[in-house]
Amino acid sequence: MENFIVSARKYRPQNFSTVVGQQHITTTLKNAIRNNQLAHAFLFCGPRGVGKTTCARILAKTINCTNQTPESEACNTCNSCVSFDGGISMNIHELDAASNNSVDDIRSLVEQVRFAPQAGKYKVYIVDEVHMLSSSAFNAFLKTLEEPPAHAIFILATTEKHKILPTILSRCQIFDFKRITNDDTVEHLQEIANKESIKAEKAALQVIAQKSEGCMRDSLSILDKIVSFTNGELTYQNTLEHLNILDEDYFFKLLESMQQQDMAGAMLLYDAINRKGFEGDLVLNGFAEFIRNLLVCKDSKSASLLEVVEGMREKYIAVAANTGIAYLVSALNILNETEVNYKMARNKRLHVELALIKLSFLQQAIDMASEKGVLVKKKRIDGPIAFKTKLIQPLAPPAPPATAVAAGAAKLFIAKEGEAALPKTIAETPATPLPSSHAKISLLDALREKAGNKYAIEEVKEAEPLTMEKLQQFWDAYTIQLEQQLKHSAAGTFKIAGLEIDSDIHFTVSVSAITAQKFIEQEKMVLLDQLHQQFNNRALGFTILIDAGEKEDIPLHMRLNSKQRFERISEQYPLVRELKERLRLEIDY
Repeated sequence: MENFIVSARKYRPQNFSTVVGQQHITTTLKNAIRNNQLAHAFLFCGPRGVGKTTCARILAKTINCTNQTPESEACNTCNSCVSFDGGISMNIHELDAASNNSVDDIRSLVEQVRFAPQAGKYKVYIVDEVHMLSSSAFNAFLKTLEEPPAHAIFILATTEKHKILPTILSRCQIFDFKRITNDDTVEHLQEIANKESIKAEKAALQVIAQKSEGCMRDSLSILDKIVSFTNGELTYQNTLEHLNILDEDYFFKLLESMQQQDMAGAMLLYDAINRKGFEGDLVLNGFAEFIRNLLVCKDSKSASLLEVVEGMREKYIAVAANTGIAYLVSALNILNETEVNYKMARNKRLHVELALIKLSFLQQAIDMASEKGVLVKKKRIDGPIAFKTKLIQPLAPPAPPATAVAAGAAKLFIAKEGEAALPKTIAETPATPLPSSHAKISLLDALREKAGNKYAIEEVKEAEPLTMEKLQQFWDAYTIQLEQQLKHSAAGTFKIAGLEIDSDIHFTVSVSAITAQKFIEQEKMVLLDQLHQQFNNRALGFTILIDAGEKEDIPLHMRLNSKQRFERISEQYPLVRELKERLRLEIDY
C-alpha cells in the first residue's frame, strides 16, 4: 500500500510558472535571474499558505540550475535540480527560526556561510518564520546579512513583517505576497480534481475557496478531507455539511420573513438553524455577510465585490433590487451591535432572538421615520431648524354665538366687598363689551373660576423697597421679640448692631466682636424668613461685618485649641497627666 501524500505536498509547484496567484513576484524574480541582478538577501512576507517558502525553494533551485530554460526556469533534469528534488542538495540550507531562534543557532549558520559551494554557483540559506528570532539573534545576524560572501544568498520568510527589526528590513529586498483570489483557487482545485479523477461541482469548489480565505494550503487540506468524506464526489450540499457552513437559502428565507414582518416565521427558522448545531454568533456573522452582499449588489460599480457560489449571483441581484438601502444599512448596524455584545450576553439565544425581533419590525420603524419615501433625520447639527407653532388658547372660554346674546342669557356675578366671591358664568357673557367697568375680567378672576373651590388663589404681592426707615423698624421689632423670648444677650447685640443698605436687596450688619457675630448668625434663618415676609421679597440678604477698630477681649479658654487646653489642665492638675501615662492613653486632639 502506497503512502498517502497530501495534495499540498504532492502538487507543490516546482517552477515559477506553476505558482498560483503570485505573478507579480515570479515575474520579478525571473527577470532578476535573466539579467543577473540577484540581491544578496530577500524577505518574503505575506499571509500563511500563499507560496512564500515554495517561491524561496524554486528560486534556490533555479539559480543553481546548469541548464536554465529561455524563460529563466529550472530544467528539472540537471544534477543540481535532481539533487534538489531528492532533498540531498548541499547548496540549500533551511532553518526553522521558530525552533532555532537563539544566538548560538545563528552563529553556527554564520560559520557555514564562509565555505564556498562544492558544486553550483550559490549557497542559499532559507530562514522560515524569521520573526521568531530573538533580538540577540537578529543582532548577531546583522553584519553577515549586510555583507555576505558573493556565493551566499539569504531568503527570509515571515508572516509578521512588523515584528522584524528595521535594521534587518533595510538590508533585504522585500517581496509582499498577496492572498490568492477565489477564482485562482477554484481553477487550481479543478486542475487537481481532474488529475485525481474527482467529480467536483464548481459550487463546491467555490465554497472551499471562500472557506480557505485566500490560503491555498488550507484549500488543498479541505479538499482532501471532503474527498475522504464523500468518497470522491464533491457536491454543494455535502461540502456545506462537512464544513459546517450555513446554507445561504436560510438567510434568504430569514430576510423574506422579516420584510413581511413575520416575526413567528423568523423565530421558527432560527430555531431550526439552532437545532442543526449552529451557534448564535455564527448565524449573526453569516447574516451580516449576507446583508453586506445584498448592499454590494445595489450598485453596479461595486457588484464586482460580490463573491458567491455559482448560480447565486442572479438571486442576490434580484433580492437586492426589492430591498431598500435604508433597511440594509440599519440591519447591518443592528447585527454588528448584537455580534459585539454577544460574548457578554448571559442568555445567548435570547440575545440573538431580540435582534431578530428588531429586524422583523425594522421596516415598520423606517416607514414611520420617513415622509413621502424620504428618511427624516432625527438630529440636525448645523443650519436653521424649522419648527411648528401652535396658538395658545386663552384661559377664558370663547364668546357665545350671537343667538345667545340676542336672548340676553348673559349672567355675571360679581362679589361685593367683604363677601365670598361667587363663580361667574363667563360662557354666557355677550361678545360685545359692556360699557360697565366690570365687562373685562382679570387673570386672577379667570383662574378662580377655572380652579373653583379646590385651590386657594392669591395675588402675588409687590415687593416693598428696602429703605433705612422700614429696615430699622423691622430690626427694632425683632429685638423686642428676642427680649420676649428671654434671649437678652442676643437682644443686646441686636440693639448695638449697625445697619447699612448696600443695594435694593442687600444690607450689612456691623458688630464689634466675634461673639456678637455668633449671636446674629444663630438667628439668621428666622431673621431672614421674617424679613422676606415683611418686604415680600425672597431675594433679600445681609452680611455680618466685624468692626476692626475695636479689639475684643476674648476669654482665654476660647483662644486655646484642644491640645493647649489639655496642657493647661495638666499644669493645674498633675494627677490628670499621671493617669494618662499609667493607662497609656492616646488623646484625640
